[in-house]
Amino acid sequence: MEISKEQRERVMGQAQGAVALEIAFIGVANGLLLQLERLGQATTDELSIAAGVDAGYVARWCDAAYAFGYLSESQGVFRLTDLGSAFRPDVPGTLMPFAVQSVLSAHMAERAATYMKTGERPGEKVLAERESILPWFGAMLEGSFGPMFEQHILPQIPAFAEIEARRGVAVDLGCGNGWYLRRLAARFPHIRGIGLDGFAENVRQAQERAVAAGLGERLHFQVGDIYHYTVSEQVDLIAMTRALHHVWDQKEKVFGILRDSLRPGGVAVIWEPSWPVQRADLTQPGRRMMAFQNLTEHVQGNHFLRPDEIADAFRQVGLTPSVHLFVNGNEAVVVGRKSA
Repeated sequence: MEISKEQRERVMGQAQGAVALEIAFIGVANGLLLQLERLGQATTDELSIAAGVDAGYVARWCDAAYAFGYLSESQGVFRLTDLGSAFRPDVPGTLMPFAVQSVLSAHMAERAATYMKTGERPGEKVLAERESILPWFGAMLEGSFGPMFEQHILPQIPAFAEIEARRGVAVDLGCGNGWYLRRLAARFPHIRGIGLDGFAENVRQAQERAVAAGLGERLHFQVGDIYHYTVSEQVDLIAMTRALHHVWDQKEKVFGILRDSLRPGGVAVIWEPSWPVQRADLTQPGRRMMAFQNLTEHVQGNHFLRPDEIADAFRQVGLTPSVHLFVNGNEAVVVGRKSA
């Protein structure tokens, strides 16, 4: 077999794209993009001092960021280009999630290649093996899914307005940096929220951001999870966003907890990637990454789910399910309602 010129050029372009995102991630994780925006322009030494990082690394990062179009330069002074500014975490529609996901994907691919030899599936601890990635995990999810939740899911799921009407309490299991509850509380001013997450860093970020958004009195975050459920009262809504597949191996216990923790008339709202029935659907552009992510989920001991599997699990514990599909069927929100 002879490798064609077109194949080689295509793969070279893909490789350069991956490297470009990795360069952007370095700038995000070390605050270089934010500091350069604040300064307006800077030499590498000035940027190093402002960001509090090593000058030698900054000088070489600036060269790389310049080469890939993130920075412009004149007489040793650097500025952000429009493309570089688009990766700032604080801009609406930020491209930051693509940079974080690229580095996380490379890490998980290396883990999959290693554990494939032994069959080991070490669990979620692999997410915390890279200290520079974990602090950005919640922000990555928020940037990727927050707008979809706010613009499409919140308006189209009637249960949210019902909880607002009775001034109910919502619990978010696996809350990350709290983005789900912040958006829910901002839209519905009478809902109170409790977020549980297994990573203390996520809890810290969630509480800090809730206070900054003026929601500190209605939202509370603490370390916990579905197995260490520390909410003493029955609640009106329990949300699990892209978290159910992490605990699917104990689904009978999990769905029992969901049912028992809800007040009569309450709902559990499960948001998951919608794994297709037909394998051929994985070749669709919108589902290719899902196929790769399902491989990396195997490292963590998980796999993605079909919406009908989730609906059946709700029925097994006496909750009435309804399935809502978004993004051309790639995202599924399955609502399980407890009888009033």
